[in-house]
Amino acid sequence: MRNMTENELTGVVIERYSNTPDPRLRAVLQSLIRHMHAFVREVKLTEDEWMAGIHFLTRTGQISDDKRQEMILLSDNLGISALVNMVSAGVPEGATETTVIGPFYVPGSPEQQWGESVLRREGDEVPLVVHGRVIGPDGEAIPDAAIEIWQTDSNGMYDIQDSTQPADNLRGWYRTRPDGSFLLKTIRPTSYPIPVDGPVGELLRATERHPYRPAHVHAMVSAPGYQKLTTHLFDEEDPYLDSDVVFAVKSSLIRAFKLNESHEDAQHWQTEAPFWELENDFVLARGA
Repeated sequence: MRNMTENELTGVVIERYSNTPDPRLRAVLQSLIRHMHAFVREVKLTEDEWMAGIHFLTRTGQISDDKRQEMILLSDNLGISALVNMVSAGVPEGATETTVIGPFYVPGSPEQQWGESVLRREGDEVPLVVHGRVIGPDGEAIPDAAIEIWQTDSNGMYDIQDSTQPADNLRGWYRTRPDGSFLLKTIRPTSYPIPVDGPVGELLRATERHPYRPAHVHAMVSAPGYQKLTTHLFDEEDPYLDSDVVFAVKSSLIRAFKLNESHEDAQHWQTEAPFWELENDFVLARGA
């Protein structure tokens, strides 16, 4: 035992975790050890390189707080968040696809009434009206479903990044009516760079990758008896759709934002002309 080879060491470490009571934790840990040891052998990792990695992860944790989650940002930029979503989502055919939640979600957003805007500052931006229904896999209406949205302001920053924005700016949640319909109001999203003043920014510069996410509105939709949906609504005109820094774009989530200049339509949707319009249904899968 005191003169183990590389391969023997891996087996011994895995064996030491064999008595882990929780079977899922045991399986995850033993697989993680196996793959991490294989990684070290494959790249012939040096002690200096491993220490550099430890310092990088330490700084990633240290810069994280209740308003900034650099660990999630790192997971996103390595494509791990997207892969976990692909592996675990289990969304059946016909249901709206899921994607990553991102590092800027904040629970506890205020409730909005039908057609209210989540823009909480003065501005002259053309409003974006999003309307549609929340339905089940057979097209059945889902009444009283919660639709929570959040996005960046026109300067490309979320409210928790920008002290000049009011609290909960461009965040809020709505309830569907008995027929599953909803009406929410915001502004057209813009592409934006993720924060690059921390370890993740260092990684992007070292690998010569751009930091941009394509324009999108985050949405989280939930209702009793259905799987919670975490998704994005992407702008089809955005130039970063094919190079999203966090690999979260899915073709089925790309939408056309149409400029509507009809005063009659504006009155119907409780806004002013012209306005951006997006008709979108959310289809939820059954399950807890």
